[in-house]
Amino acid sequence: MEFRDLKTQYKQYKTAIDDAIQNVLDSGQYIGGKPVNNLEKELAEYVGVKHCITCANGTDALSLVLMAWDVKEGDAVFVPDFTFFSTGEVVSFNGATPVFVDVDEKTYNIDTDKLIKAIEEVKEAGKLNPKVVIPVDLFGLPANYDEIERIAKQYDLLVLEDGAQGFGGSINGKMACSFGDAATTSFFPAKPLGCYGDGGAIFTNNDETAELIRSYKVHGKGENKYDNVRIGVNSRLDTIQAAILQVKLHAFKEHELDRVNRAYKLYSEKLQNIVETPFIPEGYYSSFAQYTIKVNSKEQRDALQARLKENDIPSMIYYIKPMHLQQAFADLPFEEEDFVVTNKLCDTVLSLPMHPYIKDEEITKVCDVIQEFINA
Repeated sequence: MEFRDLKTQYKQYKTAIDDAIQNVLDSGQYIGGKPVNNLEKELAEYVGVKHCITCANGTDALSLVLMAWDVKEGDAVFVPDFTFFSTGEVVSFNGATPVFVDVDEKTYNIDTDKLIKAIEEVKEAGKLNPKVVIPVDLFGLPANYDEIERIAKQYDLLVLEDGAQGFGGSINGKMACSFGDAATTSFFPAKPLGCYGDGGAIFTNNDETAELIRSYKVHGKGENKYDNVRIGVNSRLDTIQAAILQVKLHAFKEHELDRVNRAYKLYSEKLQNIVETPFIPEGYYSSFAQYTIKVNSKEQRDALQARLKENDIPSMIYYIKPMHLQQAFADLPFEEEDFVVTNKLCDTVLSLPMHPYIKDEEITKVCDVIQEFINA
């Protein structure tokens, strides 16, 4: 059993993917070109925004937006405590200060009441300038953008949607990666839409932001790459990866997104009243980058993971350590009582095999092992 079955996906689309790669090889153009341009147009249309700018990876995507917004030393950027390291890393990388915020106990996304509290505390301290909030669409579920955008407007903050896991999700039909002032996603192979290496993209309706990002991603170029008007980086999506993503985007839209949601429903039906299953609010649609359950304790979680392994069932823990306890952020002040939910989640969550090609009998096997373990 595969945790994320990329092998089956490739077999199903082998001819189209191989042809797409061969076309790039035949063209001899490995940087830029039609595959990249066409992919950006398709992605922008799918998400429903004016601009899509591809780049080398999802971390660069976040960093490039912060560069375009001139986020720097003295600025505070609010980040959920329960997320992957890169969401906070890019803040420090750009010289600003990440301020970690606990998450909602049902959705695992940033808690908007605690976000207000964190903003007020930063303002009261007077040492940092509150500038940006980076909500994360954790495990494929979009964050509460109605409330986040209202708070951002109240406190004059920019909103950067981290949709690395959220691509394909939506709220009342509005697609993930279309919220806030800009959004990003990742094409890491295990993501909802993944390539065969690294890749990322930025989405925005703001013409000025898009123009700056296109400059920053190519050494701060002006009219061309030899006219350098600012200090930038080198962050491009390879043409071969763009060609692969065009094929996989078609599959994603045609059936993969529907299939993972079918798998979610089957998992949740079988695990109801056995463990805590994912909570999807009314009107929300998740792309299920992960299917994550919650149990009662760390001891129970670790024992369950061991039992699954004994039965050749892979599982993953996202995330073992909260952001505020990462050694890289050891110099940042915090109060442990501000992160009660995140601390508990790090001890009690477990992600199960989840992908568009998982079979019903595989889901049944996973659920049977879990039920037997819990009821023992």
